[in-house]
Amino acid sequence: MCHPIGSRPPASPVVTGSVANQGPVALTAADGNRFGAYRAAPAVPNGINIVLLPDVRGLHPFYEDLARRFAEAGFHTVVFDYYGRSAGLSPRRDDFDGLKHLPLLSADHVDADVAAVVAALRADSPGPVFTVGFCLGGSHSWRQAASQAGLAGAIGFYGPPRFFDNATAELSAPLLMLLAGDDVATSRNEFETLAAGFDRAGKDYEMHVYEGAPHSFFDVAFDEWTGACVDAWHRVLDFTARNSTRAVA
Repeated sequence: MCHPIGSRPPASPVVTGSVANQGPVALTAADGNRFGAYRAAPAVPNGINIVLLPDVRGLHPFYEDLARRFAEAGFHTVVFDYYGRSAGLSPRRDDFDGLKHLPLLSADHVDADVAAVVAALRADSPGPVFTVGFCLGGSHSWRQAASQAGLAGAIGFYGPPRFFDNATAELSAPLLMLLAGDDVATSRNEFETLAAGFDRAGKDYEMHVYEGAPHSFFDVAFDEWTGACVDAWHRVLDFTARNSTRAVA
């Protein structure tokens, strides 16, 4: 599990308004998969769309909260669940065992579901789309820059490179990598190897390491890492603002 029970995401340091509307939705991917999602729309939109990719817990309340935090910062946001194919539409609470379902989840499944989320977002808000993911979702978020046409950028927090697979050559949008310096799930060498591949391929990416920070530091429970959370938020806001003029397919 990425975060402890009871964890909650930090609020954005820049709030433009309240959440206009929010709630669960069910979406259908091109392969017929019916999966759960949660939508949060801003009262004061900034014209940018966010697809949230959660950790191994899937559509856990932590990420529903985070969708609302993004909406408060102006983003049309949808977070989705990975396990519609194997676990149906039931809620993903603290007792849900995502690790049991993870072996049944393929990269193609994630890509199909993200594409359905992107289509749903663009139906309501035709602006640029970014992906933002955490741990498992961080890797899959970066990989969306290779698999989703017209993506404006991909952001990932402490994503294990093994889930990124071998997608470097196909990357067509910039990446933001926000990493924990004391990540017990992934070694520093693994991230450096991944970044070296980006350098050799001439890919557009930014990498920031929060020295000493633990895996899953983006959590209000980690009082000593409040500054890192604020800085990470500012980097997300800056990255999306700078890259929001990218063409939308």
